[in-house]
Amino acid sequence: MLWDVADYLTSPTEMALYFEATFEEFGYDGRALIRALGDIARAQGMTGVAKRSGLGRESLYKALSGDGNPSFDTVLRVLDALGLQLTVKVSQPARKRRPTRRRG
Repeated sequence: MLWDVADYLTSPTEMALYFEATFEEFGYDGRALIRALGDIARAQGMTGVAKRSGLGRESLYKALSGDGNPSFDTVLRVLDALGLQLTVKVSQPARKRRPTRRRG
């Protein structure tokens, strides 16, 4: 019997912590983050996630596989359907940038 992380994601808090841990471990590896989102969707039930997101179940499986390449809109719809939200915070002081000059 294979071990499946989706079997252990039993609460919204665990799901959010799993996604956060994936981001901390893999950083900007989009495929790892999409796979983690797929694990969370499977834990909640892909059919229900598909209905709540307004996406087709089969296309959702494909989009959230390791080989999928979902649009940002799809990711946001899935996060909403999962009861999760994307949060942005400042990680370090922003550097002052010089304004770019327009040519023309």
